[in-house]
Amino acid sequence: MQQNNLPQVEVNNVSMRFNLSQEKTETLKEYTVKLLKGKLMFNEFYALKNVSFTVNKGDSVALIGRNGSGKSTMLKVIAGVMYPSEGSCTVHGSIAPMIELGAGFDMDLTAKENIYLNGAVLGFDRKYMDEHLESIIEFSELQDFMDVPVKNFSSGMVARLGFSIATEVKADLLVVDEVLAVGDFMFQQKCMKRLEGMLADGATLLYVSHDSQTVRRLCNRAIWLDHGVKRGDGPSDEVCTAYEEAMEAGKA
Repeated sequence: MQQNNLPQVEVNNVSMRFNLSQEKTETLKEYTVKLLKGKLMFNEFYALKNVSFTVNKGDSVALIGRNGSGKSTMLKVIAGVMYPSEGSCTVHGSIAPMIELGAGFDMDLTAKENIYLNGAVLGFDRKYMDEHLESIIEFSELQDFMDVPVKNFSSGMVARLGFSIATEVKADLLVVDEVLAVGDFMFQQKCMKRLEGMLADGATLLYVSHDSQTVRRLCNRAIWLDHGVKRGDGPSDEVCTAYEEAMEAGKA
């Protein structure tokens, strides 16, 4: 795993604020009228609060924490899916986002058609996808289902196809959110080996998972988020151990 001091990701005092309505409105018309009259009350909710960190090229970093701690929100900010309410996030190089696998699929199209569609969404032309089609199909192990509409796929099959497309792209930064839960055990191990191979080739990884064993295997560093605040940052084994002990003590 190659590492150097050149930054791949720079997160500076990032906060993400959401406004949660205090009142129940039955219709869009009622909501709009109250909003225009200034009668709609909100509670502010911070998914992230002044979070800062830098990830260097070739590094592999996990974001850990309980559900609702801000991990996935942070990944979406880094991937450019969401813009922070405050602060800034700068990414140097290309990104392969594996956050919601299959989110860009048209469920009425076949698997093969969706490979080309998803490739276009990721910025690759038809020629590139032609060259990589067989590799994507082979890795997904969905050879017998290429002409089947994706709406007839199980969620695991959709995730397999999405992972196969996303990891065919030779990106500088991998942004991965719990995608190793796809398929059966053997396919999970296959996915793990592909990620390890990409890391060995110098890719940078940002990874969200609740599986401490996988975090320790894939990542040399972990950042612990707790209610949107950075609570720990250091070697993955040390931070995972601190998080696990806090969970057992009811302090996380």
